[in-house]
Amino acid sequence: MDKKTMSQMIKESYSSLSPGQRKAAEFIMEHADEAVLLTAFQVGRNAGVSETTVIRLAYALGFSGYSQMQDRIRKEWLAGKQVDYFEHDSSIENTAEENLFRRVIDQERKILRQLLDQVDEREIWKAIDALIRSDRVYVGGFGSSFAAAYWFYYTLKQIRGNVYISSPNGFLPEDVCDLTDQSAVVIFSFPRYRKEALKLASFAERQDSRIIAITDRQLSPIGQLAEVTLTTDELMDSGHHSAASVISLLEVLIAGIDERDHERAAKRQQELEILYAEQERFFE
Repeated sequence: MDKKTMSQMIKESYSSLSPGQRKAAEFIMEHADEAVLLTAFQVGRNAGVSETTVIRLAYALGFSGYSQMQDRIRKEWLAGKQVDYFEHDSSIENTAEENLFRRVIDQERKILRQLLDQVDEREIWKAIDALIRSDRVYVGGFGSSFAAAYWFYYTLKQIRGNVYISSPNGFLPEDVCDLTDQSAVVIFSFPRYRKEALKLASFAERQDSRIIAITDRQLSPIGQLAEVTLTTDELMDSGHHSAASVISLLEVLIAGIDERDHERAAKRQQELEILYAEQERFFE
């Protein structure tokens, strides 16, 4: 078995799973804290499928049987709990108001630690290479996801050309009709998931463009469709969505592009600085 997380393994096999196996997989990912203790029969009962279906899911994911799959689930769940344990400071028992800042920062630290543990470097570099080689990059982010999408669009535009972005409420056909099989489409999709993201992905698929998803989990609606899915809050059952984790992930992508395509990025930045100076855009 490789070092992929359960969610990555399920996502890669999802299209070939039977409807029953998908139900079992979704139950396991949404209730890992229960699945670590349940038998195959009990998982099946909770997911509304048979014990045999759960065992076949284990085989479909490349495990030798249910016990080996459950052992992987248990290890990932315990890893998340260890983060909770080491980050928790039980010595401070102040009022809720006094703890607010600490609680928020501690939560962000846990999410960033989880991001470091879950990230698949192969997928990161696959996304970086696609962003370097593409003839154009279209960035889509709708509703609350637009803020992170715009940050990425603006920063990416500093180091390469032909970068375009949607509006918060949708995208224009005129803006995406020139996408080709050499293009990359980066789609941001976080809860509550917007239907526009799926519409953009559907259009990108028709154009044979590479789809890169920036989302919270592998099995989010857009995560299931993308060629590369980069997640931020996987396994963090907190109900809290971290903007810091999203920006951190994007900074990794930008740094990777700058490293692998440094000459072109540096040339573009120099050209932009000349234009900025001519327009007296910034305080010096």
